[in-house]
Amino acid sequence: MRDLRFVIVTGLSGAGKSEAIRALEDLGYFCVDNLPPSLLPKFAELCSQGGPQRAAAVIDVRGGEFFDDVYGALEELERASITYTILYLEATDEALVRRFKATRRLHPLAPQGGVLDGIRAERQALDGLRGRARTIIDTSDMAPRVLRDQLAGVFGDRGGRRPLAVTVTSFGFKHGLPLDADLVFDVRFLPNPNYVASLSDLDGNHPQVAAYVLRWPIVRQFMRRLRGMVSWLLPHYLAEGKSQLQICLGCTGGRHRSVVIANRLAQALREANFSVTVHHRDLSKGGSTP
Repeated sequence: MRDLRFVIVTGLSGAGKSEAIRALEDLGYFCVDNLPPSLLPKFAELCSQGGPQRAAAVIDVRGGEFFDDVYGALEELERASITYTILYLEATDEALVRRFKATRRLHPLAPQGGVLDGIRAERQALDGLRGRARTIIDTSDMAPRVLRDQLAGVFGDRGGRRPLAVTVTSFGFKHGLPLDADLVFDVRFLPNPNYVASLSDLDGNHPQVAAYVLRWPIVRQFMRRLRGMVSWLLPHYLAEGKSQLQICLGCTGGRHRSVVIANRLAQALREANFSVTVHHRDLSKGGSTP
């Protein structure tokens, strides 16, 4: 039996499983959607005996009463010494309700309506799988492109890069903390371009804003200390077998300082041969405030 990269995709309805399975297909995975859990061991066995070297299967509550077989199927995979990774996708209640209303689809656990009741019931039904997941991604404020990039970092060929996919996210504290943050750094103490008339309407991706932020000695000292701390931490996360890490940098509105620092940190990590995705969560949400 040869080595098989086997991914089980699950999570909340509306959280992006369809986009995830398309991304995995683009990465060379043979994918099956809405597979009854009892067929997981047979599917993995067939793939490991001469089929594709990469395979992924989506299992979720759409399986109805078949979904109850999921834990027995996982135990059977383990008895057969088939290594698997669970990818779990989630989002906030607000984001999921918004998506269901936009698509006008019924929730699989609330066929009579009541989307929010269906979401809450689904969270409870999937809680055990979430606890077994090695990779959990919150897609509440994530564009499809960012999700695809993050999956490529975790499940794609890294071309010699270290086996830890890092996402560096900028955000604004006034819009709330990212729910899936592993490390959070507050950069609101740094000089704020929002108070400079010629810069306030620009964002941190603009060269003039970046030059303004990086000109200050306190910023350069902070960047040296931040790079040193993160460089020290990442090997320890690797040693623990972690496959992804979410580093979040927050300023007030998420448009100026955090964007500049996130870009600069991502550049440093790429130079250190890590797979890095940059996500500017709040870039389009309006100007920052004091």
